[in-house]
Amino acid sequence: MSAREIDGYLRHLAVERGLAQNTIASYRRDLAMYEAWLTEAAVDGPAAAGPVEVATFQWYLSAERQPPLASASVARVLSAVRGLHRFLAEEGLTEQDAAREVKPPKLPARLPKAISIPEVEALLAATDGEEPMRVRDKALLELLYATGARVSEAVGLNVDDLVDVEIVRLFGKGGKERIVPLGSYARRAIDAYLVRVRPELSAKGRATPALFLGARGGRLSRQAAWQAIKEASERAGLGDRISPHTLRHSFATHLLSGGADVRVVQELLGHSSVATTQIYTLVTADTLREMYTTAHPRAR
Repeated sequence: MSAREIDGYLRHLAVERGLAQNTIASYRRDLAMYEAWLTEAAVDGPAAAGPVEVATFQWYLSAERQPPLASASVARVLSAVRGLHRFLAEEGLTEQDAAREVKPPKLPARLPKAISIPEVEALLAATDGEEPMRVRDKALLELLYATGARVSEAVGLNVDDLVDVEIVRLFGKGGKERIVPLGSYARRAIDAYLVRVRPELSAKGRATPALFLGARGGRLSRQAAWQAIKEASERAGLGDRISPHTLRHSFATHLLSGGADVRVVQELLGHSSVATTQIYTLVTADTLREMYTTAHPRAR
């Protein structure tokens, strides 16, 4: 019965809540771990589990499992389990929400890792060159920094999502659409790619509306995009400090440092809650505090 319950919940997430396939796959993996534990504990599926079983599962994740999960991973798995039990209760498949009182571990606030403007410039300059892949990578990285797009959003773009020369249409989590301006550097890099490189790449594969293409003419994958970022980082001398989200974090941090309103940045990033965006204000506050301490004669 447990597989049917979990499948029903995952369909609910996909159809009614419109979550992305990658998110659904993550939920599926976490709930498979829960299902396996229930089987081992001789519990006949999630609907038969009560608060004691859910609490014991939480303890198992952080203490008994080998190796134990880190707090962030425990919180992620419990999020899936809590959502499942809430769904079962709302659908009338259980009399109570067995996970209602279970609280995930409190996580320390993690500040986004942004790089400085000179470092961004060095990273982007590392894609300079006339080779087709360099021209494509320049357009990709310029777009990521100009728009704050997630890598998955960038590789999911179609040519028609370039609404005009100054605006791009991005599709975020749950298919949520937002319109973001393109800066002049990104526009020039994308124009060069569209005119000089994309037609050549497109001829190597089947016709596709994708904006960014791989060497064989198909849509550029997230893995290939990340590899392009990694290689540019190495050429720029930034080592392994760059992650797929670094340009997105830097986009937000630099906008706020430049005086942009936090709610405008929220819209540009596609955050559903301004609280998520406000994390970046902590980064800029730390920077201001450091500059003040260093520069002010009576700061210390």
